[in-house]
This record gives sequence, structure tokens and C-alpha cells, in this order.
Amino acid sequence: MGVRSARFGNTVVVAFLIAQACDGVLTYIGVAIYGTRVEGNPLLGWLMGTIGCAAGLAAAKALTGALGIVLHLIAVHRVVAALAAFYFVAAIAPWVGLLFF
Repeated sequence: MGVRSARFGNTVVVAFLIAQACDGVLTYIGVAIYGTRVEGNPLLGWLMGTIGCAAGLAAAKALTGALGIVLHLIAVHRVVAALAAFYFVAAIAPWVGLLFF
């Protein structure tokens, strides 16, 4: 693996993990304000309803982060980059719009 490829891989996995953290925090705030009905992911809504909001989010984000790291370790960095971009556009941006505008 070249230096350039390693730098790209490290950058995208960090971006992916930051996206997960931001989505988790914004989801927690949104659910605290509007209730679990505002969560668009039915599996996450069910998990939060079953084991609690904080525990459900923590479990989901921990699993998602771990899977992103696995993808990084097997060097599928373009997939990790696409997932990071997807989270920023499809998860974080809607929460920011809902909560702050």
C-alpha cells in the first residue's frame, strides 16, 4: 500500500467515524425533542424503543463504526468514502435542517 493510498484510507475512515459520531449526537438530540417516531430507520427506532434511546444509539453506532473499521482494514477505502459521504448527506444534513433551521 502506497503512502498516498494509506493517507486516503486513514482520512476516509476518520471522516466515516466522525459522521457516525455526529449522526449519533444529532439523532439523540432529535429523539429527545421529538420522540422516537422521528427516527427514519425502523430498526434503530425499534432498538431505541427496546433498550432505551442512549443504549440503542450507542449500540448501533458502535457496530456501524466497527464495521467501517473492518472495511478500512480490508482496504476498501472507496466504499468507506462513499458511506461517509452518504451519512453526511442522508443522515447529518436532514438532522441539521430539522434541528437548527
